[in-house]
Amino acid sequence: MSYEQHTDYGYEGAPSGSSYTDMQEQRAPQDGRYREEVYSKRVPAGKRTYFFDVKPTRSGDDYFITITESKRVGDNRYEKHKIFLYKEDFGKFIAAIHEVVQHIREEYLPDYDFKDLPELPLAPRRSQDNEASQ
Repeated sequence: MSYEQHTDYGYEGAPSGSSYTDMQEQRAPQDGRYREEVYSKRVPAGKRTYFFDVKPTRSGDDYFITITESKRVGDNRYEKHKIFLYKEDFGKFIAAIHEVVQHIREEYLPDYDFKDLPELPLAPRRSQDNEASQ
């Protein structure tokens, strides 16, 4: 896979006239260093685009993932939502996504062709009672 850096466009929560990049600069560490992504995967999906970015922690000794949903809401305006995912949660996050998608495939859309979905081994399903006791 190749590294593909994306551009942040206007952010809906930004004060009038300021861009998302301006907001990032305001929150930058005192030494002026930014936590730029070291790897990025862009996933176009209709009117939305998803970005999976790998970024170093402030110390630079570790990494985390940001998942950004970007949706165009006007001319040069984008609404963005982010999830920060840390290494200790990678496995739980992937397992939960897999379990939920598998449930949709089996229970709600058994005849739908999930053509872009990679084949993954079936994980054992945990009952909600089991999860509540953990």
